[in-house]
Amino acid sequence: MRRHKINWKVPKGAELTELDKKVLYYQDRGHLVPTRQLIKTPEQIEGIRRSGVINTGVLDLVEKEIHAGMSTADIDKMVYEYTKDHGAIPACLGYEGFPKSCCTSINEVVCHGIPNEEEILEEGDIINVDCTTILDGYYADASRMFIIGKTTPQKEKLVRVAKECLEIGMEAAKPYSFVGDIGHAIEKHAKKNGFSVVRDLCGHGVGLEFHEEPDVEHFGKKGTGMLLVPGMVFTIEPMINMGTWEVFIDEEDGWTVVTEDELPSAQWEHTFVMTEQGLEILTH
Repeated sequence: MRRHKINWKVPKGAELTELDKKVLYYQDRGHLVPTRQLIKTPEQIEGIRRSGVINTGVLDLVEKEIHAGMSTADIDKMVYEYTKDHGAIPACLGYEGFPKSCCTSINEVVCHGIPNEEEILEEGDIINVDCTTILDGYYADASRMFIIGKTTPQKEKLVRVAKECLEIGMEAAKPYSFVGDIGHAIEKHAKKNGFSVVRDLCGHGVGLEFHEEPDVEHFGKKGTGMLLVPGMVFTIEPMINMGTWEVFIDEEDGWTVVTEDELPSAQWEHTFVMTEQGLEILTH
């Protein structure tokens, strides 16, 4: 077995807890384990949960208002105003130069689509709206797919299977299982339905920062990747493509990720906390 660096360090003179013993068991056998800093305190988890309530409210509002004929800039305005009115901050705005408060990704756009006035939703479009909220320094991150009016059976299936992939990935994530277990389950379900999984982007730890460890890939092998320990907070956000898994970034804006074959893509995302009983969604 591959030997990983020692991440889990018990303070000198400290008595070993049951959590220490469990994590050290896996570390001693060469598995990649988190650092103690990735284990959130109950107070931190509650803060992320409160941020998640606002993030959910944002997406609920989008779900209520989204329709053919509106621009993606209209969506962005809703996200900004709702977030600010609830005392929070849209994390996307200004992040590494990103100019808007959310990402709006239509049809063949996989993720990181930039809202603008000229981009008008049309009947049959599928769109992912991705929002991240900061409340009192705590981050919560989620996205949903929306079908505009009536679309094709193929697009409907893609949206449905992408959501199933998220749910199956969630079920695969057990305490003291591995990140690879999540990816393995997602990839298996996507392939069974004739779809592919984007490999160049992944889920991630979240909570005290926008992006933390671990990387949560949506493909892989069981028993690989980081050990999932109670107290860890992370997203699962599979990006499922109708055609090839390969993607490219639009050279003009440097952000928009598009499928290489320009066939549609769909994505769903939640922020989760690992508990002793399994995953709990923090962005209902």
